[in-house]
Amino acid sequence: MPRTTVRAPDPDWTDPDCPVARTLDLVGDRWSLLVIRDAMDGARSFTEFQRRTGIARNILTDRLRKLTARGLLAQRTAPSGRRREYVLTDAGRDLFPVVLALRQWGERHAFAPGEAHSVLVDRHGIPVPEIAPVGADGTPLDADTTHVRKVGR
Repeated sequence: MPRTTVRAPDPDWTDPDCPVARTLDLVGDRWSLLVIRDAMDGARSFTEFQRRTGIARNILTDRLRKLTARGLLAQRTAPSGRRREYVLTDAGRDLFPVVLALRQWGERHAFAPGEAHSVLVDRHGIPVPEIAPVGADGTPLDADTTHVRKVGR
C-alpha cells in the first residue's frame, strides 16, 4: 500500500526545519490526537467521536475537517450506504507509536500510584509492553544519548 503524505496546513510552519514542530502544527491542538486515538479504537462516525470525547460539536466538525484536509483521516461511505464515516489514512495510522508513547508517559506520570486507568491490550488481551527506543546497535536511546543534527540549506 502506498504511503500517505500529509499535506501542509499552510506555508507558515512554526519551525520549518523541525519535524517535531511540524507535527505539532498538524496535530498539536487539544483535540486532534484524541480524535486520532478514538479512530484507532474504532470510532468512525461523527456521533461516536462526539460521544467518546465529549468535544463540542462545532469544534469536532473543525477537527474532523482539518484532519481530513491534512491527510490523516479520509471519508468514505459507511457499509450501510446511508452515511459517511471517517477512517485513518496510512499517515493517521503512523501516529500509533506517538499515541502509545503519550499513553505510556501518562501511565507513569499523570496518575497517582494505584490510581485506576485504562489499559491498552493486544489482540490476545495482554497489556502492550513499554516501548523503548534503541540505536542501530541495540543500546537504549534517551535525551542524554541523542542530539539533533541541523541540516544546512
